[in-house]
Amino acid sequence: MTRPRIRVAAYVIRHRGIAELLVFDHVGMPEAATQVPAGGVGTSEEPEDAVLREVTEETGLRTATVIGQIAVEDKPHPDTGQPRRTHFFHLRTPVATPDAWQHHVHGDGDDTGLTFACRFLPLPLQQPLADEQDTWLGCIDQRWSTATDDLR
Repeated sequence: MTRPRIRVAAYVIRHRGIAELLVFDHVGMPEAATQVPAGGVGTSEEPEDAVLREVTEETGLRTATVIGQIAVEDKPHPDTGQPRRTHFFHLRTPVATPDAWQHHVHGDGDDTGLTFACRFLPLPLQQPLADEQDTWLGCIDQRWSTATDDLR
């Protein structure tokens, strides 16, 4: 049996009157759809460290703090079918975090050279996220549950 690829996903929440979720879109790649920061965990990296790294790499945001892990999901990759295990984390960011910005990814990872349009969406979400990433929001607050929660 193939070992799953270990991943993390970040629910970065900002509370400004209402709760809002940090999401991003790939500039020039609408087929990628709206998503939360997520990615692989390095071989000697702890998931909590990886989620902070992924948030910084994909959004440029350095002010997020981890509140805790909320779920672990075993689900094959939607394109390749390869096994993967994703650790979903709840993070918080200050009220003063900008409403929207663009982040150009630097470094040597898979996203290098891409530009992400980052923004906050009010919770509960009106539209699902890519790859059903919104499935576990109801674990933070039941009012944020989405239709995909029923798939668990």
